[in-house]
Amino acid sequence: MSAPHLLAKDFNEEAPGLGLFQWKPLFHVGPFAVAKPIVLCLIVMIVIVAFFWAAFAKPKLVPRGVQNVGEVLYMFVRDEIARPFLGKDAEKWMRLIVPLFFFVWLGNLMSVIPIAQFPVNSRIAFPMVLALLVYATFWVVGVKHQGFFGLLKNATMPPDLPWPLYILVIPIEFASTFLLRPFTHAVRLFANMFAGHLLVALFATVGFHFLFEKLTPLGAPVGILGVILTIFMTAFELFVQAVQAYVFALLAAFYISAGLYADH
Repeated sequence: MSAPHLLAKDFNEEAPGLGLFQWKPLFHVGPFAVAKPIVLCLIVMIVIVAFFWAAFAKPKLVPRGVQNVGEVLYMFVRDEIARPFLGKDAEKWMRLIVPLFFFVWLGNLMSVIPIAQFPVNSRIAFPMVLALLVYATFWVVGVKHQGFFGLLKNATMPPDLPWPLYILVIPIEFASTFLLRPFTHAVRLFANMFAGHLLVALFATVGFHFLFEKLTPLGAPVGILGVILTIFMTAFELFVQAVQAYVFALLAAFYISAGLYADH
């Protein structure tokens, strides 16, 4: 029997799958079941509030310690995420963009925190709620600044196009802006966190199985490879987690600007 068949025969455990994302309730609050993802979500919220409270509750003219870190993070979000799209209005929207960015980022980071080991945003409900919040904000500011029909016109009819092209462009822009936007905004984040967590779990399972559960001369190299890939994928996931938080907040700023400014 060939080596691949021997390995396949030896590794007879169920590979990581959707079970990684299904959790039994830890406790109930009235009729509501509270599972691990909800607890992690609450922890992320508490950490964000506690950090920024510690940083800015009593700000000093010369920042030190936590305030210094808080100001650096705040300026990063303001200068790299909000200002490119919101310009002079960026400061007005920092109360939304800052917590949005850090909630997504810390929620993603839960996957590499011992004991937690689960990315909050790999459950579609969390990204979808955030995306719907941004979408509702887009509608509110859009109707306020452009009017209902003005928002529809400006979003679906780019200027300076030949009139026949509008027959094709208007339905596409309408579907993209008003129907698909919250879905794509949420799924982009969810899919990256879901796939990344699944891959890390798969490689970790392979490494653990062939090095600890059924150590054999033939399986040991596969186990070592599994450990190496686990470390590599974890490092790559840290990068992806930060990038996805940045992209999610950047798109939020862009969508809000589309409601504020007709020329966007």
